[in-house]
Amino acid sequence: MNIDLIKILDEIEKEKGISKEVLIDTIETSVVSAYKKNFAQGKNNVEIMFSKDTGKVQVFTRKKVVDIVTNPSSEINKEEAVKYKKGEIAIGDEINVEITPKDFGRIATQTAKQVIVQKIREAERKAIYERYIDKVRDIVTGIIQRQDSYNIIVDLGKAEAVLPINEQVKRENYNKGKRMKFYVIEVKKTSRGPRIILSRTHPDLLKRLFELEVPEIYEGLVEIKCIAREAGKRSKIAVDSKDDMVDSIGSCIGDRGSRIKSIMTELQDEKIDVIKWDEDDKIFIANSLNPAKVLFVKLYEKEKRALVVVEDDQLSLSIGKEGQNARLAARLTGWKIDIKSDSQYKKEEVKE
Repeated sequence: MNIDLIKILDEIEKEKGISKEVLIDTIETSVVSAYKKNFAQGKNNVEIMFSKDTGKVQVFTRKKVVDIVTNPSSEINKEEAVKYKKGEIAIGDEINVEITPKDFGRIATQTAKQVIVQKIREAERKAIYERYIDKVRDIVTGIIQRQDSYNIIVDLGKAEAVLPINEQVKRENYNKGKRMKFYVIEVKKTSRGPRIILSRTHPDLLKRLFELEVPEIYEGLVEIKCIAREAGKRSKIAVDSKDDMVDSIGSCIGDRGSRIKSIMTELQDEKIDVIKWDEDDKIFIANSLNPAKVLFVKLYEKEKRALVVVEDDQLSLSIGKEGQNARLAARLTGWKIDIKSDSQYKKEEVKE
């Protein structure tokens, strides 16, 4: 190794933020292992001297000064010892003896390169982890890169992320090169580096899209109270205004529907109902069945059940295709909802 290596270590410290001292310590440890593997298996009393100025590497072993040498690997006589240490030498002293092999420079250089590559990789993985751990429960933008088995691999620019099959929306197209927004569920450390898990189905993806698109939500003038979502099909989001002068629903929809259209486009035309939240459960349940018009709501508190009565021509609309509207309303409000037409309700009332 030579002065060029020192320059490389200086550059790495400056550009990658990896301490030069840490690199040198790791190189020394690795070079000792390389020496033992190639030249002295099982030998423990080996030290490496690495010059921080020149990059020169020397191998030393510790030997005890004795009268008669019985173990050459750990002992040295007084006549030989004076070659390695100036001044007085007494029997029983321990001295460093250089044992650098002729071909060791090449091995040391190769080892140093491996250490540097490994440390750079570790530093890059750490940087990626620290960058994206702060993105958990937030939105990132990525480009579809490829399909790996059932998972989708997404290029985030600084890292690759995974969109697992259970976090994919069935009706969405994940064509290579497509730019999309994703919700970050988890970032975890693995032996291969950080694993970033994304979602397109999570309800909070919808929440964060509204927070980004609607300034009144970001500023705290409008609050998202709850969300019920069947990803790719339909969602309901309940909002409440913190300022009487601010229209919570109008703020979310935007001028001529501009804001909600932008969100629906990002979600590939998923239908979104913006519902006015109310602390009165009857009113909130009635609102939750939008776009259907509700005549009245009866609550059965012990059962956490609500009976909702609608006009006959509103029954199908209130229930929705395959029960979707009623199902989402129940999840949004936290109430079990039974829906009856006005005529059906009156017939049952007469029987009773």
